Amino acid sequence: QLVVVESGGGSVQPGGSLRVSCAASGFTLDYYAIGWFRQAPGKEREGVSCISYGDGSVYYVESVKGRFTISRDNAKNTVYLQMNSLKPEDTAVYYCAARPVWCSGVLYDYDYWGQGTQVTVSS
Repeated sequence: QLVVVESGGGSVQPGGSLRVSCAASGFTLDYYAIGWFRQAPGKEREGVSCISYGDGSVYYVESVKGRFTISRDNAKNTVYLQMNSLKPEDTAVYYCAARPVWCSGVLYDYDYWGQGTQVTVSS
């Protein structure tokens, strides 16, 4: 069975940091683009960041640029999203998703989705 599993969410105060992880099971992430998405209560799911396999290109939504960093460790079959300077508006369930090779901004282009991990930023 091919799955991706998120971990590392939690609660943090504004200005704090968290790192969420996306681990693959049943397949290697080497040939896949991995996207991070988030969904806050009452809002649509939005793309946050993505890392392509093809040339390693990375993408960020404007609201997280300079604060979030995406990276991959192929040896551990895991992709990370380091989140610094967190704000209350970053509160959401964070999902990772995989699709072959290149990033896409379209949710339906992704083949494998995790169950999500909650990130809460509150004082």
